[in-house]
This record gives sequence, C-alpha cells and structure tokens, in this order.
Amino acid sequence: MKHKRAWLVLTVAALGLVILPQIVDDPFIVDIFIRVLLFAFIGVAWNLLGGYAKQLSLGHAAYFGLGAYASTILLIRYNVSPWIGMLAGGVVAMLASLPIGALCFRLRGPYFAISTIATAQALMLLFLKFRDFAWGAEGTTIPNLGNSPWMMQFEAKAAYYYIALALLALGLGITYLIERSWMGYYLLALGEDQDAAEAVGVNVPKIKRDIYLISAFLTGLAGTFYVQYIYFIDPNTAFSFNISVEAALVSIVGGVGTLWGPVVGTVLLEPTSALAQSWLGGSGGVQLTLYALILMAVILWQPNGLFGVLSGAYGRLSGACSRLTGGRLAKTNAADVPPAPAAAAAEKGDSLDG
Repeated sequence: MKHKRAWLVLTVAALGLVILPQIVDDPFIVDIFIRVLLFAFIGVAWNLLGGYAKQLSLGHAAYFGLGAYASTILLIRYNVSPWIGMLAGGVVAMLASLPIGALCFRLRGPYFAISTIATAQALMLLFLKFRDFAWGAEGTTIPNLGNSPWMMQFEAKAAYYYIALALLALGLGITYLIERSWMGYYLLALGEDQDAAEAVGVNVPKIKRDIYLISAFLTGLAGTFYVQYIYFIDPNTAFSFNISVEAALVSIVGGVGTLWGPVVGTVLLEPTSALAQSWLGGSGGVQLTLYALILMAVILWQPNGLFGVLSGAYGRLSGACSRLTGGRLAKTNAADVPPAPAAAAAEKGDSLDG
C-alpha cells in the first residue's frame, strides 16, 4: 500500500511537470524551471560519485566543459547535429575521466577534492590558449538557425524544458538502477569505509573508475545542452568553478547518497538564486551569500539534507492516512458482519422474555 501511494504521488508529479509549460507562458518562469531541471540533472550526476561513493569532487566542470566544447566543435567545424554531438561530448568526457581518475584517485579526502579543482582549472587554461581550434578567451556564438529541431534549436522555450526534463529522467533512472544493483551496494561500502570494503573483497579502484565514467558521461550531456540553450561558449563559461560548486551544493543541501536529494536541493537553490538576481540586479555576492546562509542552516539543522525531512514528513502523513483509512474500514466491516449465532439466540431469547 505504501509503495502504491508513493508511485501514485510520483505519477501525479510527473504529469504535472509534463503539462507545466502548457500552463505557464511566462518565459522567465519557464527559464527558471529549465535551470532547475538542468542543475538537478548535474547534481544527480555528481551524486553518483560524491554522494554514494563519498568522493568529494569539485571539478565536474571539467566534464561539463569537455562535453560542451566537443559538441560545439562538431557543430561549427563539421556541421554535426548537436544530438549526435551530445553523445560524442559525453563519450569525450567519459574518456577524459579515465586518466584524470587514475591520477586523482590516488589521493583521498580534501586532497582528492583539490586535485579535481586543479584539473578543471588546467583544462580551462588550455582552452583559453587554443584560439585557432577552440576560439580562445573570446569564445564563439552558436549559429542561430531559427526553428531547427535537428540542430537542437527551437523558437519556444518549452522544447528546451522537455529536453532538460528528459535528461533528468535519464539521470534518475540510471541512479535508481545503480542504487538497486550490486554496484550500489559496493558504492555504499566504499563510501562508509574504503579500507574495510577492500578487506572484504570489493574491487575499489574498478568501482571508482566505473562510477566516475558514468558521472562524467552524464555531466558531458549537460554541457552540450547548456551551450545549445544559451547559444554561446567560452572557457570561463564552460569550465566555470561555479558549476562544480553548484553540483555539489544541490546534493549536499538536498541529501547526498539519495535518489531525490539533488532534486530537492535544486528546487530550493536555483529559484532562490534566479529570483535574487532578478530582484537585486547585479549586487555583488548576493547569490553566494544566500547559498552560504542556506548551507549553514541545513548543516546545523539537518546535516543529512532536506530530503530526510521531507521523507520523514511524508512517512508520518502516510502513516496517519493509513491509520485513518484502516479505522474507517474496521468500523465498516464490523457493521457489515452478521451477529454470531449465540449472540443472535441471546437477543432472540431476550425479546421473547420481554
């Protein structure tokens, strides 16, 4: 019964997300929803490595940028559709994670986090120098072809919304399957205690490599979509440290190592950021200040993330509904049950005596 109710809630939420662009026609509001879906997807990709495996990466911008540049180069230089370029960008990001992971996974804890930051910044500097091949610091705009679905260009924002929604569904689906597979159990063991996991036979280097490949591939897909959405690319945008930080923040605020944690964190942080920028304009540090306040409040109040709070509230509400429904059913059944023969005879005797 509990699982049926959860699936019902999920189905209703999915239908609501599908019809949302048909109800909301304000481009600014739709843009906020697109960014929520996109960064929730990036957070889900990061959560595979940083949440389940407890490997705090702050360099996922490297794979975001590689995916973005791979698809853009294929589009502008060779006129390859971004749909194909998106897959190519994911593969490039995935292949790049092999040598990067081989080097960074030799380190642990904060040293691993610092090494991932250095990797992303090194790639940004390299692409700043590649002027002939990757347009250098000036960057380049994506040719505007009007309404061209094959080239991932649309006049209406609703189309981008549905692509972002599909990407998020893909990320959640992959996470769901991993969470319930042998890899999910190995990741939990690795996250709890790497040495103990190795002691009981878990091939830790292989698990780290495999989950890093998947995480990098998904992040590369996000990079392609983002560039096609904003029609511009340069190293500071594609390899921005803010992307790495935001991927980690949405997961930490929502709840690391959970399926829905990154989604919950993004729903809180992204609209807050967008509305603050809209209301306060370019006031320096406002976004970072809000992020810092939210992060401190979550760490002090709910260290395991907001998803735990929502999950507990849903459990209590579900339990209350079950008790209420069960009580009503019990009363109904008691009223419908005929009296026992002995009781019926006693009642009959009483009536005769009377």
